[in-house]
Amino acid sequence: MPVYEYVCQKCEGVTEALRKMSDADTTIRCEHCGAKQTARVQSVFSAGSAQSGPSMPMGGCGRCGDPNGSCGI
Repeated sequence: MPVYEYVCQKCEGVTEALRKMSDADTTIRCEHCGAKQTARVQSVFSAGSAQSGPSMPMGGCGRCGDPNGSCGI
């Protein structure tokens, strides 16, 4: 099951939840203030492998990790 992030419309807190894909857009209770006015937001994630070393944000250079794009190597 994927982890989704929800932002609270009341306190602007972010709550993470492990949910089925079919339940992704169902609102949940904010873990910060308890309000049910939450909306799913796009999550930021990183990925890597044992050979590539530390994880770098997706979309950056695959060689140097520069978030602005290719390093030209």
